[in-house]
Amino acid sequence: MKILVINSGSSTIKFKLYGAESGGLREEASGIVERIGEEVSYVRYRGRRGEIRYEAKVRDHEEGMAHVLKVLTDPEKGAIADPSEVVGVGHRVVHGGSEVTGAVVADERVERIIEKYSRMAPLHNPANLLGIRAAKKVFPRALHVAVFDTAFHSTIPEEAYLYAIPYEYYLKYGIRRYGFHGISYTYVCRRAAEILGRPLEQLRIIACHLGSGASVAAVKYGRCVDTSMGMTPLEGLVMGTRSGDIDPAIFYFLMKWEGLSADEVYELLNERSGLLGLSGISNDVRVLIEEWRKGNEAAGRALRVFAYRVRKYIGAYMAAMGGVDAIVFTAGIGEQSPLMRKLILSGLEELGIKLDDARNENPAAHGWVISSDDSKVKVLVVPTDEELVIAEETLRKVLELRKG
Repeated sequence: MKILVINSGSSTIKFKLYGAESGGLREEASGIVERIGEEVSYVRYRGRRGEIRYEAKVRDHEEGMAHVLKVLTDPEKGAIADPSEVVGVGHRVVHGGSEVTGAVVADERVERIIEKYSRMAPLHNPANLLGIRAAKKVFPRALHVAVFDTAFHSTIPEEAYLYAIPYEYYLKYGIRRYGFHGISYTYVCRRAAEILGRPLEQLRIIACHLGSGASVAAVKYGRCVDTSMGMTPLEGLVMGTRSGDIDPAIFYFLMKWEGLSADEVYELLNERSGLLGLSGISNDVRVLIEEWRKGNEAAGRALRVFAYRVRKYIGAYMAAMGGVDAIVFTAGIGEQSPLMRKLILSGLEELGIKLDDARNENPAAHGWVISSDDSKVKVLVVPTDEELVIAEETLRKVLELRKG
């Protein structure tokens, strides 16, 4: 059986193909269709029999999915002979609100839920839905499954997800904390438990998903109890271009003092703030580290603010869970930047968190555990694998349907 995973963005379609075997799922091919809707689009594919790269005019997601099928069924380098070999297609969806608490078949009801929460995730949900509808036309015989980033956080208790505004707005509009990066947290928490040789149900984990979009989650005995992102991905940590937590009155004063509209302030906080806004240089941590090392204080300022915000959330979540057994770093910054990990955890030694510098520089060589032997709290780096989680959930749904 073949399982295809689709991550559809506004101008991209990323895909991975897995084969289901007795030992689990094995990746067989991957690729991307880029710059959909632009003058020139790019199709890139890599499988076990070779690579395919070419330029094309891809007008929309439906044409993009046709190119996905084209490279997957290529006579020389493709991974399948016919689309009927794909029994399940798993789709990453960002926002399902409180109505979706797990992977679900992407039927018309689920499509309506995705549309409903597009108002809270306007950059993601519409594109996710385009991918689902396009894939259904190209793979009509496959079971299409939606896997939501918000589902992992459905266990957050009321006291953690409610905002202190009139309760009627929660009832009327669903204004509450939802959280994101849940597919990534599903994988890294499970993998951290495997590395530590302990049941997930016995661990209190603070997981730090640090990339261009960044968040922290408190996972107590296998259940998420709090997370830094809120109703939208704007709340929480400082990110590449997003402000994260700010005084809500700033929104009002920017409108009043700068004469900005609500849409303009929203764009400013999402696209021109964060590391980019603080530094005036870049939203890329790698660029900022290089500039800081050259003596650019603006770059250093941005990185220190980023690290402080993560450190503050770690302390808060230790209090929320009554302690912590493991801290996990994942995603681009979390996986690849020893300096940022060290900055984040600096000063937490009194709380039982101690890094080993050599391990921090090369986590893979030390079994992904980067804390010192005398650290009471284990610190790990876990490369995330969201596509594998989506593939597993999709396969599970396929098998459930066959049994039922």
